[in-house]
Amino acid sequence: MSLRHHARAPRRIALVGAAALTATLAMTATAFAHAEVEADKPQARAENVTLSFVSEAESNAAGFSRLRIVLPEGIAPGDVTLGEAPKGWKLKATADGYTVGGPALKAGVDAEHKIKIRQLPEAKEIAFKTVETYSDGKISRWIEMPTGGKEPEQPAPVLKLEAAAPGADAVSPSPTDSATPGAATSTPSAAATETDASEAAGDTAADKEDGMSSGAVTGVVVVVLLVLGGGAWWLVKRRASSSES
Repeated sequence: MSLRHHARAPRRIALVGAAALTATLAMTATAFAHAEVEADKPQARAENVTLSFVSEAESNAAGFSRLRIVLPEGIAPGDVTLGEAPKGWKLKATADGYTVGGPALKAGVDAEHKIKIRQLPEAKEIAFKTVETYSDGKISRWIEMPTGGKEPEQPAPVLKLEAAAPGADAVSPSPTDSATPGAATSTPSAAATETDASEAAGDTAADKEDGMSSGAVTGVVVVVLLVLGGGAWWLVKRRASSSES
């Protein structure tokens, strides 16, 4: 075997390893998608605030059909009205927040919507746990909060708030009777409340499964990379030994 062939061997191994790494990262690219929230007035006790939500698409085969948002403490479902949303999407109040959905979006298209709330609560930051549903039934949950300084794999959208303006007071609670005419929200019926409660329980029960799935994918990536690295090192060493002999 020529010396030129020996010189090319490590390069070929490196190219094969790079290709395998690229394919592996492509398989796990969805792990980098996320959900976000922004505000036009990110200040505690600010009134008539517009919140903008973006859920990044994870699926190449199906589009978003519904989002469920769990409101933080201090914001009632009755305080929310829909601003902007994909064509045909409607907002419905739930026991702990709201859902917004309608005709499925095209695969790969991010879901963006805006809501207006009466007032932000007195807090340094607030989280909006988000459950995304795709047209093929796939569910993605962005509901995890940091624990022990560790960044979660599927973090809930968090909005950081500035300190309240001097003299800013909390507004009176929203009326609990009929919805305001023209508002985009509606008071949930008993059946709807029960459905939302059941769904919330299912979301909680599935958290561990989602965490295990994400951990399993990460473990597979690590193992693949170790095998590729170990195999490349062994082949290079074997080629070198053969050339010396």
